[in-house]
This record gives sequence, C-alpha cells and structure tokens, in this order.
Amino acid sequence: MIRAPAGGTFGASRKLLFRFEDYVLDTERRELRRAGAQLAIEPQVFDLLEFLVRNRDRVVSKDDLLASVWGGRIVSESTLASRINAARRAIGDTGEEQRLIRTIIGKGIRFVGEVHERQYQSPARPVVPRLSIVVLPFANFSDDPELEYFADGITDDLTTDLLRISGGFVIARNTAFTFKGKPIDVKKIGRELGVLYVVEGSVRRAGDLLRLNVQLTDAESGAHLWVDRFDADCVDLARAQSEMTGRLARAINFKLVEAEGLSIEQERAFHPDPHDLLIQGWAALVRPISAATLQEARRLFERVLEIDADSVAAKVGLAHALSGNIADGWSTSVQQDEARAEQLLLEAIAGDANSFRARLALGLLRRLQNRLDESRIELETAIALVPNYAPAFGQLGMTLICLGEPAAAIPVI
Repeated sequence: MIRAPAGGTFGASRKLLFRFEDYVLDTERRELRRAGAQLAIEPQVFDLLEFLVRNRDRVVSKDDLLASVWGGRIVSESTLASRINAARRAIGDTGEEQRLIRTIIGKGIRFVGEVHERQYQSPARPVVPRLSIVVLPFANFSDDPELEYFADGITDDLTTDLLRISGGFVIARNTAFTFKGKPIDVKKIGRELGVLYVVEGSVRRAGDLLRLNVQLTDAESGAHLWVDRFDADCVDLARAQSEMTGRLARAINFKLVEAEGLSIEQERAFHPDPHDLLIQGWAALVRPISAATLQEARRLFERVLEIDADSVAAKVGLAHALSGNIADGWSTSVQQDEARAEQLLLEAIAGDANSFRARLALGLLRRLQNRLDESRIELETAIALVPNYAPAFGQLGMTLICLGEPAAAIPVI
C-alpha cells in the first residue's frame, strides 16, 4: 500500500479546453470528446487524465497522483495501475504503445502528447459530423450463449467495416458497448454521442438458420431509414459472421451515402463545403449508373479539387467516374479520360497507399487498359485492405475471366 502525503486537489484550477490528437478534454463540463462525440469515462479516470495533461511539462510521481486525484487517501498499487490503464484506454493508448501516457521507470508517468489549450468559453452546440454513426450492440434473442459471442462479433466487425468503407465518423465499440442491455432511446443516444445515425439489430435462431434483423435510424427524427433481415446457416458461425457483416456494411454504407447526399442537396445547394461535395459525389456514384449520374459525379469531384487540389478522395472519385464513362461506352475521348484517371489514381496512391478505393479504381482501369496482371494485383490489394467489400470481389472476378481463369473467378464471384 502507498500512503499519499497530505495535499489538495486541482479542482479549483482555471477552466480550460485541452486539445490533443482528435480529443478534447473539457474541464468545465468534465467531458472527454473525440471528433465532437462525448466518450464514456469514469469521474476518477477523468481527474487522473486532467492532472496528467495539466502537468505535462514534468514527470508525475505516484505520490503526486495520490495527493491530487485521491485527496491523500491510501490506495493500492493495483487500483492505481488500473486507473492509469483506464486513462490510456479512454484516449486510444496502451501500456505497450505509450503514445500519449508514458511510464518513466522508477520515476512516475508523464503525458507526452502535443497539447493545445485555451481558456474555457461556453461552447456552442457541437457540429455533428456528416456520416456519423454508432453501431449499438446487437441483441441475442435466444437462449444459446454461443450466439451472444456471435452478436458481439457482428457488432465489432460491422463497426470496423463501416469505418473503413464510409470514411465517416464511427463511434468506437467500447463506447457503444456501454449501452448494451439498456433501453434504447435513439434520439438521446444521438445527442449523447454526437451522431446522426444509429444501427441496431438482433440475432435469433430459427431452426437451422441464424436470423439477423437490422435497422438504420435517423437519430434526429427517430425515423427508420432502412430495415432488413439476413439469414445464414448455423453450421459455421465464423463464416456466417463474415458473410453477414460484409452484406450489412455494404448495404448500410449505401443508405448512409444516399441519405446524406439528399440531405446536403436540400441544405447546402449554393454553398456546400468540400466534404459535402465529396459525399454528394459518392452519392451520385451509388445511384443507378447512367451518363447523367457519372457527369454529375465528375462535376462534384472537380469542384472539390478546385478547392483542395490534394484531396485523395476527390481524385479517386473522379477517376471512378472517368473509368465508368469508358467502361459503359459514354466517353467521348477514351485516351484522354484513361490518361487523366491513371494520373489521378497514381497521385492518390502516392498520398495514401492504403486507400482501398484507389486500389479498386486502379484495378478497374488496368483491366480497361488490358493490363490484366496489374489489374489482378490492385484488386487483390483492395480486398486485403477491406475484405468485406463486395464490388472488389466482382471486379476481381471479371479480371480473372479476362485472364482466362474462369475456374478461379467462380468462387470469387
């Protein structure tokens, strides 16, 4: 046991907003936020984190922590260690990585992240990010405990896949799981987490089938935007989980993009910002393809590049539209469109080598150029980056057919 020296707390310190990475520590409202969304954090863990951030210019000893956070009370080593670990988890850090909270052996700990602080002012209502979503823990409506793990796995994987696919703001699973087993008030959850959309669902066994019910809800109005049901065989739960997650992520992603595209058209017809233009561009691409929708997508992505010439997302979107024009025979200058699409995609990959959308678009373009081996490599790379994105498998199947490998294409398709 450690006995802390007598001392006061830091509660009387001036009220500040501390910003580090994409987190905000609000000492007036006692909130930890990330990208506008409030994160769940225990009061004592908040105090510990605040103390570390305020004293980031020095190594803080255990005695310092006990005096300031625990008010001089006796606390066990294990309790102290668990609170430090909880503070790390709250800001996406670990004891192994120590990216923000570093242990100095024999001395104490120190907050080492770059911090910007400003005097607290009454905050305006936070701006909710576009394409912001939380996947609530799926409910298990059966007596089978194995399906409890299955339901949690669906929630985990869907959260990850939506983050990869949508490029939007997805609430972390640890925060989402604080709502597990609790009554669901979608509007309240939207306000608390700062999201526009909520996904919720349930799993039940129906004979030899697993039945997954899911719905996407507008958190502001409470209206259901989309509901669906998916069935899979109970024999192989791991395979069922992978298949269901992929289908869910793709369907929800399309609905999100469509909903936000329509919302932006209505709200910001004259002065949209670049992110809004990007969403509108992708919304045009997920509609039924026509010469008109591709032309609209090109116009929107061109506008983004006029504002931000380095936008990877806009380059990829424009290349997708150009390639679609070529593939469907609507291009009036195939060579010119090919050359521009290739330049855009190579620039995009140079800016973000892990952009699966860029790899997917380049795979399509390489097939149009009859560079089939390169097409295969790019499409396999896209699948490795996002294993559950169905269009990548479809494009790879087409490339394998063009390579004269129909037997290899069948399982991919």
